[in-house]
Amino acid sequence: MGPGREAQPKAIIRWQDIAVVRLADQVSAVAPAQSHLICGTPRTGSTLLCGLLAATGVAGKPESYFRLPDEPSYAEAWGVRRGPDGPLDYREYVGAAIVAGSTSNGVFGARVMWGTMDEVVAKLRAAHGHQVGTDLEVIQPELGETRFVHLYRRDVVAQAVSWAKAEQTGCWQDGDSVVPGRRPMIDIDDIDRYVGTIREHNLAWREWFDTTAVVPLVVSYEDLVADMAGTVGRITHFLGLELPAGHVAEPLTHRQADGANRYWAERYRAQRPLEF
Repeated sequence: MGPGREAQPKAIIRWQDIAVVRLADQVSAVAPAQSHLICGTPRTGSTLLCGLLAATGVAGKPESYFRLPDEPSYAEAWGVRRGPDGPLDYREYVGAAIVAGSTSNGVFGARVMWGTMDEVVAKLRAAHGHQVGTDLEVIQPELGETRFVHLYRRDVVAQAVSWAKAEQTGCWQDGDSVVPGRRPMIDIDDIDRYVGTIREHNLAWREWFDTTAVVPLVVSYEDLVADMAGTVGRITHFLGLELPAGHVAEPLTHRQADGANRYWAERYRAQRPLEF
Protein backbone atom coordinates (compact mmCIF):
# COMPACT_ATOMS: atom_id res chain seq x y z
CA MET A 1 0.00 0.00 0.00
CA GLY A 2 1.41 3.36 -0.98
CA PRO A 3 1.29 6.47 1.18
CA GLY A 4 -2.22 7.52 2.13
CA ARG A 5 -4.44 8.56 4.98
CA GLU A 6 -4.96 5.03 6.30
CA ALA A 7 -1.34 3.86 6.08
CA GLN A 8 -0.09 3.16 9.59
CA PRO A 9 1.57 0.49 11.69
CA LYS A 10 -0.34 -2.64 12.47
CA ALA A 11 -1.82 -3.03 15.91
CA ILE A 12 -0.22 -5.60 18.19
CA ILE A 13 -3.24 -7.71 19.09
CA ARG A 14 -2.44 -9.57 22.28
CA TRP A 15 -5.24 -12.12 22.38
CA GLN A 16 -4.15 -13.42 25.78
CA ASP A 17 -4.97 -10.01 27.22
CA ILE A 18 -8.29 -9.33 25.49
CA ALA A 19 -9.97 -12.59 24.53
CA VAL A 20 -10.28 -14.32 27.88
CA VAL A 21 -13.80 -12.95 28.45
CA ARG A 22 -16.36 -11.16 26.31
CA LEU A 23 -15.18 -7.61 26.89
CA ALA A 24 -18.36 -6.18 25.43
CA ASP A 25 -20.16 -7.49 28.52
CA GLN A 26 -17.94 -5.30 30.72
CA VAL A 27 -18.65 -2.07 28.86
CA SER A 28 -19.83 0.67 31.17
CA ALA A 29 -22.01 3.63 30.27
CA VAL A 30 -19.54 5.76 32.22
CA ALA A 31 -16.53 7.19 30.35
CA PRO A 32 -13.06 6.28 31.67
CA ALA A 33 -11.52 8.42 34.39
CA GLN A 34 -9.02 9.75 31.87
CA SER A 35 -7.87 9.02 28.34
CA HIS A 36 -4.93 9.90 26.19
CA LEU A 37 -4.32 9.50 22.47
CA ILE A 38 -0.88 9.17 20.91
CA CYS A 39 -1.28 11.04 17.62
CA GLY A 40 1.30 10.51 14.93
CA THR A 41 2.40 9.18 11.58
CA PRO A 42 4.04 5.83 10.75
CA ARG A 43 7.67 5.18 11.69
CA THR A 44 7.88 7.67 14.56
CA GLY A 45 8.53 5.12 17.31
CA SER A 46 4.88 4.80 18.31
CA THR A 47 5.14 1.04 18.91
CA LEU A 48 8.11 1.65 21.18
CA LEU A 49 6.26 4.40 23.05
CA CYS A 50 3.06 2.36 23.42
CA GLY A 51 5.05 -0.47 24.97
CA LEU A 52 6.88 1.84 27.35
CA LEU A 53 3.64 3.46 28.54
CA ALA A 54 1.82 0.14 28.94
CA ALA A 55 4.73 -1.17 31.01
CA THR A 56 4.22 1.58 33.59
CA GLY A 57 0.99 -0.07 34.69
CA VAL A 58 -0.66 3.35 35.13
CA ALA A 59 -0.78 4.94 31.66
CA GLY A 60 -3.28 2.68 29.93
CA LYS A 61 -2.43 0.04 27.34
CA PRO A 62 -2.20 2.07 24.14
CA GLU A 63 -2.60 0.20 20.86
CA SER A 64 -4.17 0.97 17.47
CA TYR A 65 -7.64 -0.07 18.60
CA PHE A 66 -9.36 2.17 16.04
CA ARG A 67 -7.29 1.20 12.99
CA LEU A 68 -9.91 0.18 10.44
CA PRO A 69 -8.22 -3.01 9.14
CA ASP A 70 -7.93 -4.33 12.71
CA GLU A 71 -11.52 -3.61 13.78
CA PRO A 72 -12.99 -6.96 12.66
CA SER A 73 -10.37 -8.97 14.59
CA TYR A 74 -10.76 -6.89 17.72
CA ALA A 75 -14.55 -6.94 17.47
CA GLU A 76 -14.62 -10.73 17.18
CA ALA A 77 -12.23 -11.15 20.11
CA TRP A 78 -14.24 -8.75 22.26
CA GLY A 79 -17.64 -10.14 21.32
CA VAL A 80 -18.94 -6.86 19.93
CA ARG A 81 -22.39 -7.18 18.41
CA ARG A 82 -23.27 -6.43 14.83
CA GLY A 83 -26.48 -4.90 13.62
CA PRO A 84 -29.00 -6.78 11.42
CA ASP A 85 -27.31 -5.50 8.25
CA GLY A 86 -23.78 -6.24 9.45
CA PRO A 87 -22.16 -3.04 10.82
CA LEU A 88 -20.63 -2.98 14.28
CA ASP A 89 -22.34 -1.38 17.22
CA TYR A 90 -19.65 1.30 17.26
CA ARG A 91 -20.38 2.67 20.72
CA GLU A 92 -20.10 -0.85 22.09
CA TYR A 93 -16.87 -1.30 20.12
CA VAL A 94 -15.37 1.87 21.62
CA GLY A 95 -16.51 0.75 25.06
CA ALA A 96 -14.82 -2.63 24.61
CA ALA A 97 -11.66 -0.89 23.42
CA ILE A 98 -11.70 1.19 26.59
CA VAL A 99 -11.96 -1.96 28.72
CA ALA A 100 -9.05 -3.56 26.82
CA GLY A 101 -6.89 -0.44 26.78
CA SER A 102 -7.27 0.72 30.38
CA THR A 103 -5.07 0.08 33.38
CA SER A 104 -6.56 -0.63 36.80
CA ASN A 105 -6.53 3.09 37.70
CA GLY A 106 -9.09 3.79 34.97
CA VAL A 107 -6.67 5.40 32.48
CA PHE A 108 -7.25 4.54 28.81
CA GLY A 109 -4.68 4.95 26.05
CA ALA A 110 -4.75 4.46 22.29
CA ARG A 111 -2.61 5.19 19.25
CA VAL A 112 -4.17 7.13 16.36
CA MET A 113 -2.58 7.86 12.99
CA TRP A 114 -3.79 10.71 10.81
CA GLY A 115 -6.98 9.71 8.97
CA THR A 116 -8.15 7.42 11.75
CA MET A 117 -9.30 10.38 13.85
CA ASP A 118 -11.75 11.45 11.14
CA GLU A 119 -13.10 7.90 10.94
CA VAL A 120 -13.62 7.63 14.70
CA VAL A 121 -15.38 11.00 14.89
CA ALA A 122 -17.60 10.22 11.90
CA LYS A 123 -18.66 6.87 13.37
CA LEU A 124 -19.38 8.38 16.77
CA ARG A 125 -21.39 11.18 15.18
CA ALA A 126 -23.46 8.57 13.37
CA ALA A 127 -23.91 6.51 16.54
CA HIS A 128 -25.02 9.54 18.56
CA GLY A 129 -26.86 11.33 15.80
CA HIS A 130 -24.68 14.39 16.50
CA GLN A 131 -24.18 16.38 13.33
CA VAL A 132 -22.97 19.51 15.13
CA GLY A 133 -20.26 20.19 17.66
CA THR A 134 -16.50 20.00 17.48
CA ASP A 135 -14.60 16.72 17.12
CA LEU A 136 -13.59 17.02 20.77
CA GLU A 137 -17.22 17.40 21.84
CA VAL A 138 -17.99 14.15 20.03
CA ILE A 139 -15.00 12.24 21.44
CA GLN A 140 -15.09 13.21 25.10
CA PRO A 141 -18.51 11.80 26.02
CA GLU A 142 -17.02 8.39 25.17
CA LEU A 143 -13.41 8.85 26.30
CA GLY A 144 -13.84 11.29 29.17
CA GLU A 145 -11.15 13.88 29.84
CA THR A 146 -8.80 13.33 26.93
CA ARG A 147 -5.23 14.51 26.54
CA PHE A 148 -3.13 14.29 23.43
CA VAL A 149 0.51 13.46 22.72
CA HIS A 150 1.77 14.49 19.28
CA LEU A 151 4.58 12.15 18.25
CA TYR A 152 6.62 13.19 15.23
CA ARG A 153 10.08 12.69 13.72
CA ARG A 154 12.40 15.57 13.01
CA ASP A 155 14.32 13.64 10.35
CA VAL A 156 11.58 13.30 7.74
CA VAL A 157 13.90 11.63 5.23
CA ALA A 158 14.87 8.86 7.65
CA GLN A 159 11.18 8.42 8.46
CA ALA A 160 10.25 8.19 4.78
CA VAL A 161 13.00 5.64 4.14
CA SER A 162 11.83 3.54 7.08
CA TRP A 163 8.23 3.71 5.84
CA ALA A 164 9.19 2.76 2.28
CA LYS A 165 11.28 -0.15 3.52
CA ALA A 166 8.51 -1.43 5.81
CA GLU A 167 5.99 -1.29 2.97
CA GLN A 168 8.34 -3.20 0.66
CA THR A 169 9.28 -5.92 3.14
CA GLY A 170 6.08 -6.18 5.19
CA CYS A 171 8.20 -5.95 8.33
CA TRP A 172 6.83 -3.17 10.54
CA GLN A 173 7.85 -4.28 14.03
CA ASP A 174 9.36 -7.08 16.08
CA GLY A 175 7.71 -10.38 15.27
CA ASP A 176 6.86 -9.53 11.67
CA SER A 177 8.39 -11.79 9.04
CA VAL A 178 9.85 -10.39 5.86
CA VAL A 179 7.62 -11.29 2.93
CA PRO A 180 9.43 -14.00 0.91
CA GLY A 181 10.91 -12.69 -2.31
CA ARG A 182 10.64 -9.05 -1.24
CA ARG A 183 14.11 -7.55 -1.31
CA PRO A 184 13.94 -3.84 -0.50
CA MET A 185 15.22 -1.65 -3.31
CA ILE A 186 15.82 2.08 -3.09
CA ASP A 187 13.34 4.13 -5.12
CA ILE A 188 13.89 7.89 -4.98
CA ASP A 189 10.42 8.67 -6.34
CA ASP A 190 8.87 6.36 -3.75
CA ILE A 191 10.71 8.11 -0.92
CA ASP A 192 9.58 11.44 -2.40
CA ARG A 193 5.97 10.35 -2.05
CA TYR A 194 6.43 9.32 1.59
CA VAL A 195 8.19 12.59 2.41
CA GLY A 196 5.23 14.45 0.94
CA THR A 197 2.72 12.30 2.81
CA ILE A 198 4.51 12.74 6.13
CA ARG A 199 4.58 16.51 5.72
CA GLU A 200 0.92 16.55 4.74
CA HIS A 201 -0.10 14.44 7.75
CA ASN A 202 2.04 16.42 10.20
CA LEU A 203 0.41 19.62 8.95
CA ALA A 204 -3.03 18.02 9.20
CA TRP A 205 -2.41 17.11 12.85
CA ARG A 206 -1.26 20.63 13.66
CA GLU A 207 -4.34 22.09 11.98
CA TRP A 208 -6.60 19.65 13.84
CA PHE A 209 -5.06 20.66 17.18
CA ASP A 210 -5.52 24.33 16.30
CA THR A 211 -9.12 23.84 15.17
CA THR A 212 -10.09 21.94 18.32
CA ALA A 213 -8.08 24.24 20.63
CA VAL A 214 -6.10 21.24 21.85
CA VAL A 215 -2.60 21.85 23.22
CA PRO A 216 -0.80 18.50 22.90
CA LEU A 217 2.42 17.39 24.49
CA VAL A 218 4.85 17.33 21.57
CA VAL A 219 7.37 14.47 21.59
CA SER A 220 9.96 13.75 18.91
CA TYR A 221 11.17 10.30 17.92
CA GLU A 222 14.73 11.51 18.36
CA ASP A 223 14.12 12.56 21.97
CA LEU A 224 12.27 9.33 22.68
CA VAL A 225 15.08 7.03 21.57
CA ALA A 226 17.74 9.22 23.22
CA ASP A 227 16.02 9.31 26.61
CA MET A 228 13.23 6.77 27.02
CA ALA A 229 12.94 7.16 30.80
CA GLY A 230 12.86 10.93 30.54
CA THR A 231 10.23 10.82 27.79
CA VAL A 232 8.01 8.44 29.76
CA GLY A 233 8.41 10.75 32.76
CA ARG A 234 7.40 13.80 30.70
CA ILE A 235 4.30 12.06 29.39
CA THR A 236 3.13 10.67 32.71
CA HIS A 237 3.67 14.11 34.28
CA PHE A 238 1.63 15.66 31.47
CA LEU A 239 -1.10 13.12 32.17
CA GLY A 240 -1.01 13.86 35.88
CA LEU A 241 0.12 10.34 36.72
CA GLU A 242 2.71 9.12 39.20
CA LEU A 243 5.04 6.35 38.15
CA PRO A 244 5.34 3.36 40.49
CA ALA A 245 8.33 3.55 42.81
CA GLY A 246 11.43 2.11 41.21
CA HIS A 247 9.91 1.88 37.75
CA VAL A 248 12.52 1.45 35.01
CA ALA A 249 11.66 2.25 31.39
CA GLU A 250 12.84 -0.68 29.28
CA PRO A 251 12.08 -1.00 25.55
CA LEU A 252 10.01 -3.96 24.42
CA THR A 253 11.04 -3.56 20.79
CA HIS A 254 14.34 -3.38 18.92
CA ARG A 255 15.45 -0.70 16.50
CA GLN A 256 14.98 -1.85 12.90
CA ALA A 257 17.09 0.72 11.05
CA ASP A 258 20.33 -0.61 9.58
CA GLY A 259 23.00 0.27 7.05
CA ALA A 260 20.50 0.09 4.21
CA ASN A 261 18.40 2.82 5.82
CA ARG A 262 21.41 5.11 6.11
CA TYR A 263 22.48 4.40 2.53
CA TRP A 264 19.01 5.14 1.14
CA ALA A 265 18.79 8.38 3.14
CA GLU A 266 22.22 9.51 1.93
CA ARG A 267 21.35 8.72 -1.67
CA TYR A 268 18.08 10.59 -1.38
CA ARG A 269 19.66 13.68 0.17
CA ALA A 270 22.36 13.67 -2.53
CA GLN A 271 19.65 13.87 -5.19
CA ARG A 272 17.61 16.48 -3.30
CA PRO A 273 20.43 18.79 -2.08
CA LEU A 274 18.42 22.01 -2.22
CA GLU A 275 15.68 20.63 0.01
CA PHE A 276 17.61 18.53 2.50
